[in-house]
Amino acid sequence: MGKFKLDEVDHQILDMLIDNTRTPFTDIAKKLLISAGTVHVRVKKMEEAGIIKGSSLTLDYVKLGYSFIAYVGIFLEKTHQTKFVLERLNDIPYITVAHITTGKFNIFCKIRAKDTKHAKEIIFRIDDIDGVSRTETMISLEESINDKKRLMHTIFKDM
Repeated sequence: MGKFKLDEVDHQILDMLIDNTRTPFTDIAKKLLISAGTVHVRVKKMEEAGIIKGSSLTLDYVKLGYSFIAYVGIFLEKTHQTKFVLERLNDIPYITVAHITTGKFNIFCKIRAKDTKHAKEIIFRIDDIDGVSRTETMISLEESINDKKRLMHTIFKDM
């Protein structure tokens, strides 16, 4: 399948949906001075092209009691253990992101915990996985940039 072409209306629709995926198509249509049917058709085409993949809900983890964020670099004994270790990591619900990486670590994870004691328990669970030789943890003091729109706008400019 070739590259899907987006026009300015598509960009504006995506812009509003990134802000709030629950924005009614009628509200988007009013702001863009087009019909709700047009918004629906365009969103459907972007979904079919794979540009829009589902929608997501953003939780306030601090209000839920999970304000502690850490990043854990995982060193494996052998690279071929990657799949096995990822399957074990997937069993730990406090690991919210895991990447297979090049460079210093074999796997790099983001964890969410209640506090330092809870984070220690999570890290010890990671250390106990067969194939993990050691971990290195970095505590997040503050999430300073989490902007889904900047990259999207840059991509649109490059199109």
